[in-house]
Amino acid sequence: MLVLTRRERQAIEIGYDIKVTVLSVRGNKVRIGIEAPGDCPIRREEIIDIEAGAEAELALV
Repeated sequence: MLVLTRRERQAIEIGYDIKVTVLSVRGNKVRIGIEAPGDCPIRREEIIDIEAGAEAELALV
């Protein structure tokens, strides 16, 4: 895992077409903006975990 330090309004680029920008930092919350092609799925980790749990429950039925 690559670990980087960024300040507000600073960004990183992933590949040639994905840009992640730190929009604001307040306390322990960080707002980020993501610019990516429309065919690039962007999902929060907790949503992926919820979906995986639901799929596991369906597999037991």
